[in-house]
Formats: sequence, C-alpha cells, structure tokens
Amino acid sequence: MSQRSAATGTTRRGLAVLTIGMREQRKLFSVAVAGSLVYGGLTVADAWVLGWATDSVIAPAFASGELAGGLALAVTALFLGIALLRALGVIGRRLVGGIVYFRLIADYRRQVTRRYLALPVRWHAQHPTGQLLSNANADVEAVWGVMMPLPMAIGVLAMLAVGIVAMLTADVVLTIVGLVIFPLLFAINVVYQRLLSPRISRAQALRADVSAVAHESFDGALVVKTMGREAEETERFRAVSARLRDANVAAGQVRSAFDPVLEALPSFGVLLVVLLGIERVLSGAAQPGDVVQVAYLFTVIAFPVRAFGWVLGELPRSVVGWDRVRAVLDATGAMAYGAAKVPGSGPVRLAAHDVHFGHDSAVPVLAGVSFDVEPGRTVAVVGLTGSGKSTLAALLIRLMDADDGQIMLDGRDLRELSHDALAATVALVPQQTFIFDDTVRGNVTLGAAISDDEVWAALRVAQADRFVVALPEGLDAQLGERGTTLSGGQRQRLALARALVRRPRLLVLDDATSAVDPEVEGRILAALRARTAGSGGPTVLVIAYRRATIALADEVVFLTDGRVADRGPHAELLTRSAAYRDIVDAYDQARAAMAAEPR
Repeated sequence: MSQRSAATGTTRRGLAVLTIGMREQRKLFSVAVAGSLVYGGLTVADAWVLGWATDSVIAPAFASGELAGGLALAVTALFLGIALLRALGVIGRRLVGGIVYFRLIADYRRQVTRRYLALPVRWHAQHPTGQLLSNANADVEAVWGVMMPLPMAIGVLAMLAVGIVAMLTADVVLTIVGLVIFPLLFAINVVYQRLLSPRISRAQALRADVSAVAHESFDGALVVKTMGREAEETERFRAVSARLRDANVAAGQVRSAFDPVLEALPSFGVLLVVLLGIERVLSGAAQPGDVVQVAYLFTVIAFPVRAFGWVLGELPRSVVGWDRVRAVLDATGAMAYGAAKVPGSGPVRLAAHDVHFGHDSAVPVLAGVSFDVEPGRTVAVVGLTGSGKSTLAALLIRLMDADDGQIMLDGRDLRELSHDALAATVALVPQQTFIFDDTVRGNVTLGAAISDDEVWAALRVAQADRFVVALPEGLDAQLGERGTTLSGGQRQRLALARALVRRPRLLVLDDATSAVDPEVEGRILAALRARTAGSGGPTVLVIAYRRATIALADEVVFLTDGRVADRGPHAELLTRSAAYRDIVDAYDQARAAMAAEPR
C-alpha cells in the first residue's frame, strides 16, 4: 500500500471513529458545537465592528481632531458585548467539549474493564498485563483525544463561511488576494499529515511495549534484585524506551519542520492584505475600515483554521488506539452462565467426570480425570509439578471450562450455575496471594456487607486473628501495596479468611498454606473440620506437597501426567504406590536438606 493511500485510509477510518463519538454523546457534543458556532460568528461580528469603528469613529476623529463621545461609548459597548458573548461561546465549547471527551474515556474504560472480567483466564494468559493496562488507559485516551479540538474545527467551518462573505462584502480584491493563503495552508496540512501519520502510529504502538516491560519490571522486582539482574533489566527497559523516544523524536521533527510554516503563512497573508490595502486606500479604491476589517479577519481566522490540523494530527493516534481497544471489546471466549442454583445448604458433593483440558497445545494437561468428594470431606490432590493440579483447581471454580467432561456440584454442572450462585458456592485460595493496598477489613470483605464479628470469626479459623490483633489499628490497619507489611504466611492466612468469610460450600486450596508453619496449618484444617461438623463448614479440596498437610486429609487423589493414577487414604497409598511414596519422601528430603544448610 502506498503512503498516500495509507494516509487516506487512516483519515477515513479516523472520521468513522469521530462519528461514533459524536453519536454516543450527541446532545452534549451539539452544545459544544453550538458554543463554537457562537464563537465563530461573533469573531466575524467583532471584525465588522472594528471596520465600522475605523470608518465611523476613528478616521473622522483623526480628520477633525475631536472624538464623538456617544459614538465612542457605542463602540465600546459593542466590543464589550461581543467579547462577553464570545467568551460564553468559548466556555461552552471548551467546557462541554471536555465533558464529552472525559465521558467517552470513562465509558470505554468501563467497557474494556467489563470485558476483561468477562473473558476467561485462558485469554488473559495470552496477553501481557502491561498491554492490558495500556488498552484500558493510554489507548482509550488516544482514541478520544481528537474529540477535544473537534468542536472548534466544526465551528471554524461556519467562521470561514461567514468570514469570507464579510470579507467579500468589504473588498473583493483584498479577499481574493488573501484567500490564496488558504489553499496553500490546506495543501501543506495534507503533506504534514501524510508524513506525520505513520510516525504517530508507531509511537502509539510503542507506548504499549514500554508499559508491558515496565509492568514486568515492577512486578518482578524481587526476582530481579535477588538474581542480581538489575543491569540487564535496566538495559531491557532502556532499549524499548529508546525506541519510543526515537519514534517521538521522528514525529517531533516533522512537527518542527511544518509548524513554523503553518504559523507563518497566515501572517504573510495579513501582510499582503495590508500592503495591497494601503495602495487601494491611497488610490481611493477602498476605505480604511474595509482594509482593517479584512486584515483583522485573516488574523483571527488563520489560527482557528489550525484546528483542522490538530484534528488531522490526532487521527492516526485515534485509529491505532481504536484498533487496540476494539481488539479487546471484540475478543471472544467469554463464558456463558446458566440460571441454576446449587440446591440445599452446607457442604456440597463434588464430582469430576472424564475431564479433559489442554492449553492450546497437542499435549493435554488433564486427560480423563474422574473422582468424587463426599460432602464435608477433605481431599488432598498430590502430584509432580506439571501433573495438572493447579489447572484442576482452576476448572473446579470455573476460571476456565474443561474441553470435555463434566464437573458437578450436588448433581449440577458448573456451566448450568448462575455467576452469583457459583461465587456463593465455591471459593479458591491460590498459592500466590494478592493483598490490596487497603485495611485488613477491606482485604477480607472486599467491599461486601460483612460484619466485624464475621470477619473475626473467619480470621480465627484461618489462624490470623492473633497477628491482626497485634497490628496497631487492628482491622483498620493499612497493609500496603501487595501486603508488603505482612509475611508470606500472614498473607496466605488473610487470603484464607477472605474466602471463609463468604461461607463457601466448596473450598479449594491451591497449596494455599505453603508459607504457613505445619503446626498452624494443622490448626487451620482442624478448625475447618470443626466448622464442617457443625454443618457450617465446606467440603475441602487441597492441593498439597507436605506430608503433614496430606496426612490431615480424609483421602488423597494422586495425579500423574494429567490422569488419576491412584486414590485412597494417605497411609494406604504410601504402602501400595512407590511413585506416590517417592513424591512425598522427596519433599521431606528437600526440606531436611534446606534445614541442614549452614546459615
């Protein structure tokens, strides 16, 4: 595709995006345009008053040496009245135009965020977090940045039409001479946009790359520091930042070459009109007021005409941002929910029937997994790394859907449940715990209407009440970003309390107590059993590695290569399965070796 056709295509697509914005904010945008029209019309009126004042007040005053007081007051009143009304037009254009801009940004940020929440984990795994942040922030802003100068650009059309009529009425020759500037102005603008468009597009795309690398650097700060990779990570960020810098410099070079020309042309037009106007006044072909009126109109119209340039300059960024935002909004794979609820109350019966799942690869992660868990029982899932344990946990709470097979809760397929019913029935506590920059209470309730008594009850079961009581403000203690003020075990116990306070009927623990002392872990599981015995606790499925955790379970499901290799009580599996025994012993041996290392 040629550069010319590419620029034309960008302009056409950009105008289509503008049409969408104008349609979605029709009423407010109309008010902004009306304000711009008022401003444009009164700017021309101001020029007419200036021309009339020159011929009727200023020139006679120079000729007679006297100034008529009544006329002077009339001219002053006219100028003040027009200035006031024009100011109101500017306020309407800018204020309401700003409201349109910020409303569109807020609306599309909400749309993108809602889409993120609707899309499955599998989709999120295929897109870097930094890119997703850029889609919801910088890309949305880029789409609608063009809406700010747009009302002014539309108002300029009216200003040009009225202004040209007024100039022709004043002096046809001066107007024709002056109007030569406008075709030149538009021609230069076309070349300007043709050169600027690809450079702006590249810069916008690189902003997302910088955001992605920055997010990875911040998120992996601990890994970078502990591995001594600061220099390498700095170099990685420097390289992508340098590419963005070069793209912005390239765009800036184009602007620096064209902006002075675009600024200077109207001034040359005014100078040409003044020089020719003096000659025409001296020859008697024109009045001084006509020359002043035409020159002034060229002065005030030339700057708003640049609004077209601003709109055209924003179109490439708008198109790039729109493509990136639409890629999210048009993404497929959102999970459909049913309308069913899980019958009854208390712990549920879990059943997995011939469950298959693969992460878009030829090698399946789970291949025909089948097992069941009776209500109120605690079952440990054990297996080597990569055997499908965490994938199974994600499927049990429907973060993803199985490729084949069924997962049932009290006889109901997970896909038949409503979103609210699923969230009320099942809870997952992952190994990697996320703590918000909020209070203890806020992190446990997540904004739900839950009493402090219920929060403390959940904290006690999770064995977190003691360290929370020790915090200076208790439940009101601020925990810092990602819970940096807490230890790993404290963060895990707080996440467990977050799940328990909602009284789930099935609790899935994905190695969720790996950072907790085995003795504390035993007390947690004992408290869960006590809750279940009173019909207030959940059925528990725990993905475990430690012998102490596994031994507390009623039964063990042993996974190998995505299949159930064996199941039964821990003691029985130790006796009959050498592979199972090796896994359990290997973990204990690794811990013993770590404990024996000199500190």
